[in-house]
Amino acid sequence: MRIRIVVASLAAALTGAMAVPSAALAADAGPDKIIGGSTVTSAPWAAAVFSNGSFTCSGTIISANYVLTARHCISGTMSVRVGSVSRSSGGVTRTVSSTSTQNDLALMRLSSAVSTTYMPLSSAYPPVGSTNSIYGWGMTCYSGCDASPTLKTATVQVTSTNQTDAYGGRAIGSYEISGNAWRGDSGGPQTYNGAQVGVASTANGTTSQYYGSVAYNRSWITSVAGV
Repeated sequence: MRIRIVVASLAAALTGAMAVPSAALAADAGPDKIIGGSTVTSAPWAAAVFSNGSFTCSGTIISANYVLTARHCISGTMSVRVGSVSRSSGGVTRTVSSTSTQNDLALMRLSSAVSTTYMPLSSAYPPVGSTNSIYGWGMTCYSGCDASPTLKTATVQVTSTNQTDAYGGRAIGSYEISGNAWRGDSGGPQTYNGAQVGVASTANGTTSQYYGSVAYNRSWITSVAGV
């Protein structure tokens, strides 16, 4: 089973592939395996994404005016907290003035510029078999857990660069090494050699995840955000 990995509070209001019955969650329950990974002490490029004031997804700031996240995270009035590893304090907050989407990627234009260290974007696919890093504030176990209060990271191994994201765009498939993406990690980055190669789209809840490809959508990102 693959689901879009929004947080549970938002997924409960959605239908189809976005929502998962409680019985399915129970079947996927397992040890606290991020799920797994470790916490991050500094991430000036990190962006916690909020819908109607509630934490919904993870993301990255890629320029002074734009945050990159997942399309399926966009709902209601959007805002972000940028530059803090805590999703509830620190950094700077901005409302979102407009959004643009392609496949399961979304670019959110901020109401005013933010000066920080921006996440670099890759124009190439990561090699199959390479070890990549994923980041997010997602749930730390399969059921009965809140989103992590502190940004987490884990390592994954790329299994394919020709998968599909939640909206049919090209995606990177990967298998967990030290951890696995889950609800709340949606929109967060997968990185290779320090640059973002993917945007969290779907996961099976146990071992693997699918990240919308930055390289596949690179020309669109440049046309909208100028980077």
